[in-house]
Amino acid sequence: MGQEPRTLPPSPNWYCARCSDAVPGGLFGFAARTSVFLVRVGPGAGAIPGTPPFRVIGELVGHTERVSGFTFSHHPGQYNLCATSSDDGTVKIWDVETKAVVTEHALHQHTISALHWSPQVKDLIVSGDEKGVVFCYWLNRNDSQHLFIEPRTIFCLTCSPHHEDLVAIGYKDGIVVIIDISKKGEVIHRLRGHDDEIHSIAWCPLPGEDCLSISQEENSEEPAIPNGKVTAQTPVTKGCYLATGSKDQTIRIWSCSRGRGVMVLKLPFLKRRGGGIDPTIKERLWLTLHWPKDQPTQLVSSCFGGELLLWDLTQSWRRKYTLFSASSEGQNHSRIVFNLCPLQTEDDKQLLLSTSMDRDVKCWDMATLECCWSLPSLGGFAYSLAFSPVDMGCLAIGVGDGMIRVWNTLSIKNNYDVKNFWQGVKSKVTALCWHPTKEGCLAFGTDDGKVGLYDTYSNKPPQISSTYHKKTVYTLAWGPPLPPISLGGEGDRPSLTLYSCGGEGIVLQHNPWKLGGEAYDINKLIRDTNSIKYKLPVHTEVSWKADGKIMALGNEDGSIEIFQVPNLKLICTIQQHHKLVNTISWHHEHGSQPELSYLMASGSNNAVIYVHNLKTVIESNPESPVTITEPYRTLSGHTAKITSVAWSPHHDGRLVSASYDGTAQVWDTLREEPLCNFRGHRGRLLCVAWSPLDPDCIYSGADDFCVYKWLTPMQEHSRPPQGKKSIELEKKRLSQPKPKPKKKKKPTSRAPVKQDVYDGNEDESIRESSGPVENGLSDQEGEEEAQEPELPSSIISVASREPVTCTPVSIGFEKSKTTVNNKVTILKKEPPKEKSESITKKRKARSMLPLTTSLDHRSKEELHQDCLVLATAKHSKELNEDVSADLEERFHLGLFTDRTALYRMIEVEGKGHLENGHPELFHQLMLWKGDLKGVLQTAAERGELTDSLVAMAPVAGYHVWLWAVEAFAKQLCFQDQYVKAASHLLSIHKVYEAVELLRSNHFYREAIAVAKARLRPEDPILKDLYLTWGAILEKDGHYAVAAKCYLGAASAYDAAKVLSKKGDAASLKTAAELASIVGENELSSSLALRCAQELLLARNWVGAQEALKLHESLKGQRLVFSLLELLSKRLEERQLSEGKSSSYNVWAAGTEGPFVERVTAVWKSTFSLETPEQYQAALQQLQTIKYPSATNNTPSKQLLLHICHDLTLAVLSQQVASWDVAVEALLRAVVRSYDSGNFTIMQEVHSAFLPEGCDHLRDKLGEHQSPTTPAFKSLEAFFIYGRLYEFWWSLSKPCPKSSVWVRAAHGRTTSVEQSQQIDSASPEETDPNISQPKPSGPPELDLSLTEESEQMLITCKELFSEKHASLQNSQRTVAEVQETLAEMIRQHQKSQVCKSTTNGPDKNESEQVAEQPLSSPQNQCKEEKNQPLSLPELTKSLTEANERIAKFPESVKIWPFPDVLECCLILLHIGAQCPGSVTQDMQQQAQELLQKYGNTKVYRRYCQTFCT
Repeated sequence: MGQEPRTLPPSPNWYCARCSDAVPGGLFGFAARTSVFLVRVGPGAGAIPGTPPFRVIGELVGHTERVSGFTFSHHPGQYNLCATSSDDGTVKIWDVETKAVVTEHALHQHTISALHWSPQVKDLIVSGDEKGVVFCYWLNRNDSQHLFIEPRTIFCLTCSPHHEDLVAIGYKDGIVVIIDISKKGEVIHRLRGHDDEIHSIAWCPLPGEDCLSISQEENSEEPAIPNGKVTAQTPVTKGCYLATGSKDQTIRIWSCSRGRGVMVLKLPFLKRRGGGIDPTIKERLWLTLHWPKDQPTQLVSSCFGGELLLWDLTQSWRRKYTLFSASSEGQNHSRIVFNLCPLQTEDDKQLLLSTSMDRDVKCWDMATLECCWSLPSLGGFAYSLAFSPVDMGCLAIGVGDGMIRVWNTLSIKNNYDVKNFWQGVKSKVTALCWHPTKEGCLAFGTDDGKVGLYDTYSNKPPQISSTYHKKTVYTLAWGPPLPPISLGGEGDRPSLTLYSCGGEGIVLQHNPWKLGGEAYDINKLIRDTNSIKYKLPVHTEVSWKADGKIMALGNEDGSIEIFQVPNLKLICTIQQHHKLVNTISWHHEHGSQPELSYLMASGSNNAVIYVHNLKTVIESNPESPVTITEPYRTLSGHTAKITSVAWSPHHDGRLVSASYDGTAQVWDTLREEPLCNFRGHRGRLLCVAWSPLDPDCIYSGADDFCVYKWLTPMQEHSRPPQGKKSIELEKKRLSQPKPKPKKKKKPTSRAPVKQDVYDGNEDESIRESSGPVENGLSDQEGEEEAQEPELPSSIISVASREPVTCTPVSIGFEKSKTTVNNKVTILKKEPPKEKSESITKKRKARSMLPLTTSLDHRSKEELHQDCLVLATAKHSKELNEDVSADLEERFHLGLFTDRTALYRMIEVEGKGHLENGHPELFHQLMLWKGDLKGVLQTAAERGELTDSLVAMAPVAGYHVWLWAVEAFAKQLCFQDQYVKAASHLLSIHKVYEAVELLRSNHFYREAIAVAKARLRPEDPILKDLYLTWGAILEKDGHYAVAAKCYLGAASAYDAAKVLSKKGDAASLKTAAELASIVGENELSSSLALRCAQELLLARNWVGAQEALKLHESLKGQRLVFSLLELLSKRLEERQLSEGKSSSYNVWAAGTEGPFVERVTAVWKSTFSLETPEQYQAALQQLQTIKYPSATNNTPSKQLLLHICHDLTLAVLSQQVASWDVAVEALLRAVVRSYDSGNFTIMQEVHSAFLPEGCDHLRDKLGEHQSPTTPAFKSLEAFFIYGRLYEFWWSLSKPCPKSSVWVRAAHGRTTSVEQSQQIDSASPEETDPNISQPKPSGPPELDLSLTEESEQMLITCKELFSEKHASLQNSQRTVAEVQETLAEMIRQHQKSQVCKSTTNGPDKNESEQVAEQPLSSPQNQCKEEKNQPLSLPELTKSLTEANERIAKFPESVKIWPFPDVLECCLILLHIGAQCPGSVTQDMQQQAQELLQKYGNTKVYRRYCQTFCT
């Protein structure tokens, strides 16, 4: 075995994306708890030939909380620099050669969750935190930059190895972003695909995207234009792959040049191999990645149960991977892997280091994918060390993470040949003891009182004793059997039994052959043998002398008792320690002098170790027990309690001790001389063991989660640190994180093992309460509470095995753990009888007469004087002045004299109570006196009335009570307790006041409840309350509750109005029903109609009809809606309408027969409309409704409704043969569609209502001139106008000629109709040429016209109405002049604002042109524009035009007419395209009209085209 120190370090921290790292040359570091451990790997480790080439070489100490991130600088020349981040909020930069901090920053306000040293920029360290803040820190210039990219929790971040400004960040919710830090963190790509935590981000080691041939199939969806913000000018992102691993069980490869994913690898479910783990544990997945530098087509990832996979990325369409260590069983991790770090050794081996939840660090050879070596680690305090007496060099370690480690320290091939035993343990292992002769038989005891036996050579679970200790097991020892176990015959009993001492102070004897049977409390035997009547002490330690004849018991009071077999006769008591005994050890038997075996060393919560020589006592075998008070040797030097002592098996009288002062000390006991002191631990030592093979080698364990093997000659100190050094060690220990303050509970309580807090190194398995546990706490909290910094070590040392009463803070690994919530310390063994004072003492009630009481506790002289004064006062016939003065002064004597004096005493005491802020005591005194009224008055003045005082008020009389209640109500109002105040007012029947109080403080609900309960129903206050509250609710938008208020106030109209305020269909329907119920018919019908119109917008026909059913007066509207529904269905069938509608009524289904007949049929069947009277009634009902005229901005659904209203009128009037009305209604419908520019609907109206043209109407109207003739003329003109356009379009797009030839082809509108509004709009907006379709080739001259077409062209003559042309021309002139005036005003205002006279009108002109790109003729007419018109000229032309308009007869002006000039132009176009189709006569007429009336801007250009 090599002479070299070794370290068994703490476990690497869990659930951190990057808390280990390595640099070329062979240095590896991992974060464990609050520090970083450094491991030298490769030839430089100086390992003994034949053993794995690595060594733990040191620790970076300085953080006060868990280290969450660790990263080396990967720049040649500064491999010695590294950075750490911690939960203490700092990022520290270290030099690993000096192990010192170079610099640090505490910029983050929140927990830091990610850290990376840029591989491109030598001095840049990037860190991110849980709130999404990123800090870039430049070490050399001590400069930093704050970036806030997304308000999400950052899980990991990795700087690009190819571009210095790019950083990839992974978030908790699965988003990945790539940012550019040179552009204030601008997001270059947002990569979406994962839907859970991002655990790892790895950049492809090669720049460019040629290393992977992503298959075409995956590429097919790739758009030509890259998505997102990728722009050509960022060569930054040009080509590089990025891999991300997520908790969603996938690895995704992303392309930076395209900003999207190119490959998804789903983790395979592999069968668990080997049983190094409890199968019942559900662990979360952690998916970490490593992209090897020299193999860019391969990727290493972790998997579900700790396996490592090497993925082949060249075949992305196949999931191809190789398993690490596929051949050798048991080499893989048994739990999830957190970090992967590549390391190139000095001899150029490519290694990979992995950290895992199984607490092993493994090293893999990338060439063979086999495991080179493992470094085990500890996830809890090292409580106990024991070397096997049979299997030399086998060291058992009891650890707080719920596992026993057995370390074969003699293994030649492996320095760390460690086996783990976790089955059946499930708690902190606090005691261990090997069987002295049986191979592989190991006894263990745990924090929760369990005692068990392991056979370390088999894989069987341990045997567990059926008798548990109530508290932590402190010590185990094998010894000879005692009664009752020893009473069996030779073959019936074991040669050795197991003794265990627990925190409750009991020592149990277990039969190893029958652990399931009962274990025996040895106190019974001690009591019987020594006939003891008194209470036995609380035992804290048991130790057998090696020959098995003597047992020593250490006790809580510091005494040690020595007993003799076979019946435990007490032969001696040692009264040396005066504090709880922690450890007793007998010297070995093979010393150079036999009497050395009688030496017994002991350590307690005092820092002194005593050695006693018991040879004479044992050999003399005294009749009655001897008491020893003088030690044989005293070893002083430690400064805190002693936890463990061990004799060297190689020397005479050489002892090693472990102490809470953080050191282990080797002593020569015979010379009382300290030999050497080991200070390698960072915590309080808990156990120590001497190597059975190497005289210079000692192992020690501590609460820093470490076991150190150290050599005595290599220690530079010879004695424990004193004074300052000791304080430094104290500080060093205290820099370990404080546990969160815990509530102290009764020491006896046992809490369930249910924790939610866990973290870093502690195991999740606590949740299933199985598998290795460190109680699910974070490292810091998992173990006992750290001591408070203020206590000097001497005091700290008190708190170990004594009862709870001795110190408030229970500290460290004390042996009497009270398991409170599994977080509290083990306080060693408290005496069951003694309850701590704090529990027994109830809080004393405050004295009513404190001053009097205190005066009765004065000096004896004063009290004697009191007696004399009192005697004088009681027995002298009349008091002289001196006695009166004395009584005044000694007011407390009032208790013993007369009532007046007592009143005076009560007054003084009362004042005292008031001054000390205890008015309630003053009130009680006054009540004793009987002055209730006075009490109430004082309390009211001071605002100190209470419920109980007011409740007593009636005793003082009715009026006092009334007054008190009112005063209390006022006081409550000051304290904002208005409801309570109102209740008190009600108790004295002040109802109106109570209601007013509630109302004025906005408690309307309560006010109404009170008023309704206590006032007459017709009281006006009630109505007023309802209305006020209703108005407030209405203002706040609570319409339904407001409506209830209005109904309560019998204001039903308002209720309906307020319900309808929201305006959605449901509210309107409810409001209409409500109005109908309460008889507001007019309101009800208007609301029902609004509701139907709302539903109409949603194309809910059935709902609309149902809403209209609510009211009889809406029968007419139902007809309109049914017609609208039929028309919409017709449009939909011809694909002319925009939306599809789902809910048609049943009767809308049929499609055969002329449209008007279908409408009347539906009316008859559904609305039972048959007689002319019914038709007449409906007609009158609808005629009262007038809608405004349409514009080209009228919404199409509203437009259709208005058109259908007119069409319904037309159909109804036809039914009652009122043809005049029918014509006007039809014309209104047509004009509406024309005004709105909706040509399609206009044609649809024509085809549905005038399928045969207008002739039948002419017949019905008769020949004579009726008032309707102009209307009919207009209707006919519009009909021809529509046919004309359709014919013209059919020439441009040859299609089959039919009456509906064009409609489907020509969308919704044409811009002529859209913009042409004969009456109102300014013609400047119109450009008839826009609607001219461009012929696709030369016009086809051989178009033969059908008869129908020729007939149609002849009827076009009707459109050439001279008077209409003249009227329209005047109207255009008016509009043009108005526009010009408006423009002039606009220009004037502009010039006022600009205050610039430099730009002449030219500039303004050009601006004007720019402002009106629509009106192309303006551009044509620049030359006219340049001679601006004067205002008088404009006014004159306006007046003239208006006069001309006035001269036209009303009949011409009332009914609109298609634009005559527009029709002329179309006919001329048709003539040009199809010569001979238009007669010469008509062409000439058209040209004449154009020349005569085409002088306005709109038409000027076209006139020039056709008329020149």
